[in-house]
Amino acid sequence: MPRPERYPSTIAAIGLHAHKGGAVAVGVSIERGEPRVVLSVSLETGTVDDRLSFEPYRLAAEMARDASGRATDEARATVAEGRRRQEHRATEGLQAIARQLEAMACKPVVIALLVNRAGWITDLLDYSLAWAEHVPVAEALAVRDAFRAAALRCGIALVELDEKSLPDRAAQVLGQSVDEMTARLKPLGMAVGKPWRKEQKLACLAAWTAVAQKH
Repeated sequence: MPRPERYPSTIAAIGLHAHKGGAVAVGVSIERGEPRVVLSVSLETGTVDDRLSFEPYRLAAEMARDASGRATDEARATVAEGRRRQEHRATEGLQAIARQLEAMACKPVVIALLVNRAGWITDLLDYSLAWAEHVPVAEALAVRDAFRAAALRCGIALVELDEKSLPDRAAQVLGQSVDEMTARLKPLGMAVGKPWRKEQKLACLAAWTAVAQKH
C-alpha cells in the first residue's frame, strides 16, 4: 500500500502581545514570499477564578508587610506560586499552538514577543509594592516572563521586539514603508476573522517580521 504523500512544512512564527492574564497570539507563515495569517487565538496564563495565577502581585499588595514595609516571606511565596502557575499555563498554551500549526503543515521556528523598555526593573515585587500604580505593570511583565520560560520549555527560538519601535524595525526587515505595512495588516486578518484589533495586528506584524528574517 503506498504511503500518503507528505508535503514539506512551511515555516511560521508566533507573535505574542502579552497582557494581564495572558496574551494575544498570532501565527504567520510565508508562502511564495507572501505573509499568511494561519491562526489568531488568546492564550491564558491566569483566570479570574484563580487569583494566584491571574494577579499574584495584586494579592501580594493586599497582604501585610514586615516591620520595614517590605514584602513578607508569605507574600513572596504567594508570588512565586502564582508565577509557577503562569509558566505552566503559558507552556501548555504554546504547546497547543505548536500542535495546531503542525497540523496545518506549518513549522513554528520562532516566537516574537512584544516588549517595552522596562528591563531596568530587577525585582517586580519590590517595584509593585512601591506605588499602587506599579502593580498592573508588574502583572504584565510577569506574563512576559512566563512566555519566555514557556518558549524555552517548548524548544522554540524567541526574539523580543520593542513594541514602540516595531513599525520601523519591520519596515527595514520587510522592505516596505510603514504606511504600506499598515494597509496590508487589515486584510491579513480576514483569514482568521474577528477580533482583529490593534493587539492582533501588532502580534501579526511581530510574527511577520520574525519569520521573514528566518525565511
